[in-house]
Amino acid sequence: MRTVYTSRIVSHSPSGSGVRAAVVRLVITGVAVFLAITIVPGIEASTFSAGLAAVFVLTLLNLLVRPILFVLTLPLIVLSLGLFLIVLNALLLELTAYLVKGFSVEGFWPAVGGAIIISLVTTVLNTWTVDHRPIESQSFPQRPPKIVNPDEGPDSYR
Repeated sequence: MRTVYTSRIVSHSPSGSGVRAAVVRLVITGVAVFLAITIVPGIEASTFSAGLAAVFVLTLLNLLVRPILFVLTLPLIVLSLGLFLIVLNALLLELTAYLVKGFSVEGFWPAVGGAIIISLVTTVLNTWTVDHRPIESQSFPQRPPKIVNPDEGPDSYR
């Protein structure tokens, strides 16, 4: 009897599922945004609460609006070999600055710089928070095939 091996992925998202994944995504975005505020001249938060609000809004925009914009701009992303994603992220950062009072981006180039910093930091932190548990392997014995009409041979259809 042959054995068929199947595997089940333990986690669908890099950081788990449910509330834990949302909190991890929020913390990673928060670290990236505050690092961009510190490094990039032209991106400022007047208060800490404005920075936190920018983190929440940017996380929501990345969750809800970014996939739609990604699909709409897919030809440009392919033609630019992915570089248009930086422009897309810069536009989302500008939209965040428009929606959050106290968080400002002073133009397009600071938004591009902030988008690069945020993208790099989130990429690095996401690779560190990936679930490294092994994939569970399960085996199921395979039944032999059932012969429907053993008495009738291939010549009986005449």
